[in-house]
Amino acid sequence: MYRWLIVALIILFIGLQYRLWFGENNLRDIWTLNSKIELQQEINQELNQRNSELEAEVQDLKQGLSALEERARSELGMIKEGETFFQLVEPADEKN
Repeated sequence: MYRWLIVALIILFIGLQYRLWFGENNLRDIWTLNSKIELQQEINQELNQRNSELEAEVQDLKQGLSALEERARSELGMIKEGETFFQLVEPADEKN
C-alpha cells in the first residue's frame, strides 16, 4: 500500500520538476527575463538622468542668461562688448 503511494508521489514530483525546468515559463525563461528587466532598468535610469539634465538646461536657458552667455562664448566664439579677445598662436617649427 505504501509502496504505491511513494511511487505516485515520486511520479508527481518528477512531473512537477519537468514543468519547472522544461515546461512553459520555466526557470531559464524567468532568469532570462529578469536579466532583460535589469538591463532595461539601467537604460531607463541613464535616460532619466539625461532627461533631468536636459530639463535643467532648458529651465536655465528660459530663466537665466548665464547659460546662454556661456554657450555663445564656447560654441559661437562671441565676446562681450568692452572685452578684449586674445588669440595665442604657437610658432611654426622650421625644419629645413
